[in-house]
Amino acid sequence: METNINANPLEVGSDELERYAMEECVKRQRLEHRVSVLILPAGRCEMAIKFARLGATVTVADDAARQQEVQGRILASGLGEQIRFQAATLGHLPDELAGQPFDIIIVRRGLCGLPYDAARQVTRQLLLRLRIGGKLYLSILGLHSELGEGYKAADTPIDQRFAPLSPSLVKKYRIQGEVCLYSERDLFMLLLQAGASVLRTLTTTYGNVKGIAVRV
Repeated sequence: METNINANPLEVGSDELERYAMEECVKRQRLEHRVSVLILPAGRCEMAIKFARLGATVTVADDAARQQEVQGRILASGLGEQIRFQAATLGHLPDELAGQPFDIIIVRRGLCGLPYDAARQVTRQLLLRLRIGGKLYLSILGLHSELGEGYKAADTPIDQRFAPLSPSLVKKYRIQGEVCLYSERDLFMLLLQAGASVLRTLTTTYGNVKGIAVRV
């Protein structure tokens, strides 16, 4: 497939963190003519398809129970040679992932389902799957978002903060089980303690937090 890296793929409506990651992909593709990307979890594969259209080789990782669904989406995209599925979750990362070392790793919200200490260890593992100079893009549910309303662990120190959302928000957003909600500072410290060099953190209009870090 011919890749047009001069076109602007960053259409209006893209998530801000996604836009930063795609800009990084375009830059690396121009300079190195190869980019390896890991996206976890797979979601609906929309992000993987965008990166593949930029010429990247993409690994989407998710629970094994979603393999048939995700592979169906990959097949329907016509980009099966550039996107591959691997059974893996943040709580159960295999010793090696197809495509590593990666240039770009994107994690969307999944770390919130782990206690802070476990999330820090997983973040460290992800950093080690990057090339030197590779970048990690994290999106995490925010303590100061709507999800923090009625959250019983709101005043608990981050290393002990792990509790379910309020019943009304569990029903509204279908986020089951215990979660750890983060402030922007919490995310900054998570990345720092995992051994990353933190490039940027931000809080969205809706109160969720995002961060970009590099392996040095």
